[in-house]
Parts: sequence; structure tokens; C-alpha cells
Amino acid sequence: MAQLTVPPGPRDETPTLRGITLAEPRALFWQRVSLAAITIAPLLALVAVIVGWWGRGISAVDLGLLLGFYVVSGLGITVGFHRLFTHQSFRAHRTVRVALAVAGSLAIQGSVTDWVATHRRHHAYSDRPGDPHSPHVDASGGPMGILRGLWYAHVGWLFAPDVTVAEAWAPDLLRDEDVQRVSRAFPWLVLVSVLLPGVLGGLLSGSLAGAASGLLWGGLVRIALLHHVTWSINSICHVFGTRPFESHDEARNNAPMALLGFGEGWHNAHHAFPASARHGLRWWELDVSYLVIRGLALVGLVRDIKVPSPTQLARRTRTREARAPAS
Repeated sequence: MAQLTVPPGPRDETPTLRGITLAEPRALFWQRVSLAAITIAPLLALVAVIVGWWGRGISAVDLGLLLGFYVVSGLGITVGFHRLFTHQSFRAHRTVRVALAVAGSLAIQGSVTDWVATHRRHHAYSDRPGDPHSPHVDASGGPMGILRGLWYAHVGWLFAPDVTVAEAWAPDLLRDEDVQRVSRAFPWLVLVSVLLPGVLGGLLSGSLAGAASGLLWGGLVRIALLHHVTWSINSICHVFGTRPFESHDEARNNAPMALLGFGEGWHNAHHAFPASARHGLRWWELDVSYLVIRGLALVGLVRDIKVPSPTQLARRTRTREARAPAS
């Protein structure tokens, strides 16, 4: 198992921004329209489910589609987009790389290239100017400042005019033809992500009503839930939680978000050791994504898994007195 490289000491508080540009007005308009559709439609579906299905329950088929597609697309984001493609915390067989790129695309959070570029930029400027989605952007302070920051980090940043330049942040992926094929297929994968649960629901139930219900639960509701879990890592996990490890930002460990996000909620640990394939660094911290990576390694599909050594962990562990309490 490979030992990761620990980042250097504190960074310049006012770094020179790079790899960021402003969208052209026409492109920005259509970007915001498409993002509004992607974010609002699943949310409206979730509201419709709450109102329309209240007291009626959910069928076994719908529950299976919801959980199945949530797990596949969620692990595609956490294991694939995040730990493999963004941080290169392990190496994978070509088939696994392509499968994870496709699975992550089903989450409808952008193409693999754009997602990786944005997340690398986030780490470079975390909670400082240049961070695409820091909740610490409102200097006014107070409860309203915190709420504005949380809103911006959660969803507001998606509509900001600045664009992360993939050529600056993800040149390795631009040279990877397998990844680029998946990135170019992203619009089609969006359709698959929305429609396939409906097709399966119709086949399994043998009815059009089952198809509509499958599309609703396994498609739109699942997309809304996964969107907000992922966005909560950007917002909640930079404000609420604990900081057991030294990092150069406000990233926090948050146990509920770790459970919902397959281990991504151990966010302080991740920012302290960004190249680590394991985010739940203490024995009691469940990290489903890391368990999946270890499982793939057992069958020879994954290798060179990076984790911090005991010495590196000791150097970054904060003393009890210095740890920031939950906000």
C-alpha cells in the first residue's frame, strides 16, 4: 500500500488566481438555464413525492430503484470522480476507470472532466478567494452572513459567472481518451440516468404506472437526494463538525454526512490528507467508499492505494485543547 505525500506547510493567504475565467454572457445564460433545470426539476419531484405519496408508502420496486441508483451513482462520484480521478489516490484497471466515470456521470453533477477541474480548484484555494464554493465568502458575519455563506456553498455557486478552466486544472484527463469519451457522452448519460429507472420500473411492475413511479423515485428523487448530499459536503462540512487534524481551511468531520455520503463527510481528514484513498482515518469512522476500494483491490482491479502513515497521522493530529468544537 503506497504512502501518500503530505502537502507542504501553510500557504500564501493571497494566492495568485489561475485557471479561472468569466463565462460569455450568452453561454452563461444557457448554463444557468440548464443548471436550473437540473437542480429544480428533481427538487420539485421530491416535493411532489412528499405531498402525493404521504401515507401511501413506497413499493419494493421503487425502493430498490431508489437505493440501487443512489449507491451506483453515489459511489461513482466518491470512488471515481473524487478519489480516483481528482486525487489519484489509487490506480485502477481501465475497465474500472471507465465504469466509475460512467457511474459518476449518472449523478448528473457535470462531466467527469469538469467535476475534477472544479474540485482541484477547490482544494487549491479552499476557503480563500478562488474557492468555487466556500461558505466563508460573506465577511459581514452574524447569523445572516453564515446563512448566506451556506446557501452560496450549497447551490448558489453553481450560478456564478466564473468558469473553471479544464486545461489548467485537469490536463491529464484531457489527454485520457477513455475519460474524454465518457465526458462527451455526458448529455446522453443524463438521459439514461433519468429514464432507465422508469424503464426498469415498468418492466419489473408490468405497468405504465410502475414505469412512471420508477422514473420518479429511482430517477428524479434519487438525483435530488444525491445532489443535496454532495452539496452538503461543500456547505455543512465547512461549517459544522470537528477538526481532529490540522488543515489549512475550515473543513470539518461530520458523521451524519459521512454516513449519507459514503465516507465523504470525514472532510477535515480529507483536507488534511487529500491524496488519501481513506477518509475515515480512525477505526470507528465508517468509510464505505474506502471499503469498496479495498474490495476492488482484493480482486486485483485496484492497486497502489495511498493512505497516510502512522507518523504522518501523528504529525497532523491536533491536541484535544486545540480542536475546534462543532459550530
